[in-house]
Amino acid sequence: MKTYSFFLLSILICLPSFGQNRPEIIPLPTSYDKGEVPFPITATTKIQYSNKLLQEEAYFLQKMFLSQKAFPLGIETSEGSASDIHLVLSESVSDDYQLSIHPSRGITISSATETGIFHGIISLLQLADQAPLSEGRINIPSWQISDRPAYRWRGFMLDESRHFFGMEKVKSLLDWMAYYKLNKFHWHLTDAQGWRIAINGYPKLALIGGIGDNSDPNAPARYYTQAEIKEIVRYAAERKIDIIPEIDMPGHATAANRAYPEFSGGGSEKYPAFTFHPAKEETYAYLSTILREADALFPEQMIHLGGDEVSFGNQQWKTDPHVQQLMDSQGLEDLKAVEDYFMKRMADSLFALNNTILAWDEMADAGLPTDRSVLFWWRHDQPQQLQKLLENNIQTVICPRIPLYFDFVQQDNDRYGRKWGGNFNPLQRVYEFSLSQLEVPASKRSLILGFQANLWTETVTHEARLDYLTFPRLAALAEVAWTPTSQKDFGDFSNRLKKHLPLYQQAGIYFFDPFDADKHPEPIIMK
Repeated sequence: MKTYSFFLLSILICLPSFGQNRPEIIPLPTSYDKGEVPFPITATTKIQYSNKLLQEEAYFLQKMFLSQKAFPLGIETSEGSASDIHLVLSESVSDDYQLSIHPSRGITISSATETGIFHGIISLLQLADQAPLSEGRINIPSWQISDRPAYRWRGFMLDESRHFFGMEKVKSLLDWMAYYKLNKFHWHLTDAQGWRIAINGYPKLALIGGIGDNSDPNAPARYYTQAEIKEIVRYAAERKIDIIPEIDMPGHATAANRAYPEFSGGGSEKYPAFTFHPAKEETYAYLSTILREADALFPEQMIHLGGDEVSFGNQQWKTDPHVQQLMDSQGLEDLKAVEDYFMKRMADSLFALNNTILAWDEMADAGLPTDRSVLFWWRHDQPQQLQKLLENNIQTVICPRIPLYFDFVQQDNDRYGRKWGGNFNPLQRVYEFSLSQLEVPASKRSLILGFQANLWTETVTHEARLDYLTFPRLAALAEVAWTPTSQKDFGDFSNRLKKHLPLYQQAGIYFFDPFDADKHPEPIIMK
């Protein structure tokens, strides 16, 4: 393990230091200019805003300074003094936000939107985290920053079907996502191993389908109540993060079929009861009821329906008389056509709720309407799927296994995570990933919404492994999705990242240390 650490450190020693010329912010802002004299934040500094739309942002900033710095900053809703922190909504700001820190004029965060104000607050908090605290003051370096994201989809996916982590851990992840300006939390709540969302119309989904996980098929049922989901959605919204639930179908349905076997379409020897039944009208009514409840819980009007790996367990469709009758009546040539028919039917249920359908790249040729669909390219070994998405003018999120699956190991001698033909996902490979590495024609680049990292949890049996696989790669992901490729530099990023590792330590995060891999050994898989 020391070999990797020594190699990385030798690279960093040879690289120029940008620390004094670049703000200690991840992701790196678009443009910045440093002044000479810092601005002191003291316990008498106030947060000032005059537009009532910024009340939530002002209270968030106040809360963060109190909890993280023990500074009880006051709030004013009228014009304050020059020594204050000013939050300003202004239509004249064309960037996502502007952050001005001046030794005599105070701090001003301006944006045309509340989200931009929030991002400016995050940048200020990061600067405060790296600033010295002396004699009751935090001396914030004077920066003039104008900033905007390179992509509007900056996502992280957590699979809680295979192993369940609970509300407090999800909130912690949302905190760190917000700290790195990530804005889409893709929540994989249902799969073969467990159903993790309470549905009032079908209570056995959680009570029975929630039993078991990837380690123990008989583990007591674990799931989120609707009250807990509402609280997490509220918490995420406060941090400008959209939550997109995934209700997997027509495959990966084993847990649901344990609860309501009458809607099962069967499976295969290796994947029993793997599918929902595509030829029963009752199936569509059942799943539409589930989606209506999910729509009421998640306000973003996006639901991910999966649509992947159905061939793992659709063999019984070949002999099911109802499926054969469906194929004859609808002119469906093969089982993939049945799968596409199913997804279009369920997409119609989402459209009736004014939702957008999200799915994996297997749906590239399903015939989903391009103006109401977002598909996720995940199969890095099938670049033709990405080309199909673009040829069909489908909005696309880029999340290939190499390098954006965080269940893949971070270094060669990690034992428990995944590899792909010897490939894995070290920090530098994640950081240096960009759209320029893919064959995306300039005319199609507007279809790329952004990037997302996915953490599947087959090997993630406890929080220490979740942390080890997520941190610090989450910070690298943030710069992939926010910072222009031309401004990225792994040496500079590493210098800034060094100062974030103590923050992980303070928060109780068991992170992978890229500078000293022996410091935090890979956590084992616990049964």
